[in-house]
Amino acid sequence: MQVTETLNEGLKRGYAITVTAAELDEKVNEKLVEAQPEIEMKGFRKGKVPMALLKKQFGQRLMGEAMQESIDGAMNKHFEDSGDRPALQPEVKMTNEDWKEGDDVNVEMSYEALPEIPEVDFSGIELEKLVVKAEDEAVNEALANLAETAKEFEAREEGAAAEDGDQVVIDFVGKIDGEAFEGGAGDDYPLVLGSNSFIPGFEEQLVGTKAGEEKDVTVSFPEEYGAEHLAGKEAVFSCTVKEVKAPKAAEIDDELAKKFGSDDLDALKGQIAERLEAEYAGAARAVLKRALLDKLDALVSFDLPPSLVDAEAKQIAHQLWHEDNPEVHDHNHGEIEPTEEHVKLAERRVRLGLLLAELGQKAEVEVTDAEMTQAIMSQARQYPGQERQFFEFIQKNVQMQQQLRAPIFEDKVVDHIVGQAKVEEKEVSKDELQKAVEALEEE
Repeated sequence: MQVTETLNEGLKRGYAITVTAAELDEKVNEKLVEAQPEIEMKGFRKGKVPMALLKKQFGQRLMGEAMQESIDGAMNKHFEDSGDRPALQPEVKMTNEDWKEGDDVNVEMSYEALPEIPEVDFSGIELEKLVVKAEDEAVNEALANLAETAKEFEAREEGAAAEDGDQVVIDFVGKIDGEAFEGGAGDDYPLVLGSNSFIPGFEEQLVGTKAGEEKDVTVSFPEEYGAEHLAGKEAVFSCTVKEVKAPKAAEIDDELAKKFGSDDLDALKGQIAERLEAEYAGAARAVLKRALLDKLDALVSFDLPPSLVDAEAKQIAHQLWHEDNPEVHDHNHGEIEPTEEHVKLAERRVRLGLLLAELGQKAEVEVTDAEMTQAIMSQARQYPGQERQFFEFIQKNVQMQQQLRAPIFEDKVVDHIVGQAKVEEKEVSKDELQKAVEALEEE
């Protein structure tokens, strides 16, 4: 077998591989010798079929296997000897398409090699970690929001008109062209005006009604309404207002705390403070991570495989196009050409991706089964009632597993780097942290 270099330009590599006819014949013979003891043929005992007859019967079928194994073996040996790691699956094609038995096999292999990643001294990287304490004002604001969710409604005085934010208890029957339709009726329904829980325009028409009053509410179902037989149609709902109730905020006290599973108000405040500080820490980590990636991007430079940059740029352009055109849900559109800005962002992502992958490999960073299970469970919560099906889908889908594993791996590599860098904590306010996060989103 002969391997000859035909291209070595930047990261692009090309090789001509020749597998001789003699090598192929030898490999076919090896396969026949290996199989001979188990082969039975009419007129011969098991394992006693002559080699010449076996070759005539099975040789052509085994030739394809021998060719593939020889080429794969040559490629594997090349990568082992050269130390090259292809950025994408190598392109392999047979050049003598008129090949016939007895000829050598000539193959061309081309690929882009992953670059050599330079060493990085993390001790010279200086980072700032923002720290935000849960202030009394933020805790009290969260308490007020909890009290709002726990509010109750009490009857307004007799003859009082319903206001926005009030709860009206109604009986209703909906009709289209004078005919009642399925799912369009209800009794003793507690509807909070302004909650937007009914069809647009419905709740506004009940503002100003009084207990005992009857009112026809005319609305049109949205064109994109889930029930096709109702979408876009006008309906009239005959409503009877039975009660009008005003909202009454829950008292912020020990009783409220018990409703949310805490022993008393102080314990609830403590839990809220912990939750807020956990949220702040998550936001601060995002700021720290971006700062680290910016420093690594400026610190490290190496050649990038053009195919990876091109693929990433096209993906970025495609994603941003769909964000600008949310009404298009499929991919039946023309090709989207990446801009210079897309290519620049792609280069950054590819550079940092290769760097983090290399650093993670050298540091022997691994994603544990427990971490993967936690990630899958987190995703499964988005499909209530179908968690089992989601788990089974992930187990069978290697690409989805990789999509879940990649961000966990990246975060662990970031933690590894941060652990060796110079990190200074800086206490800031919630508003200052918010501005730092908003700055990330604007970039």
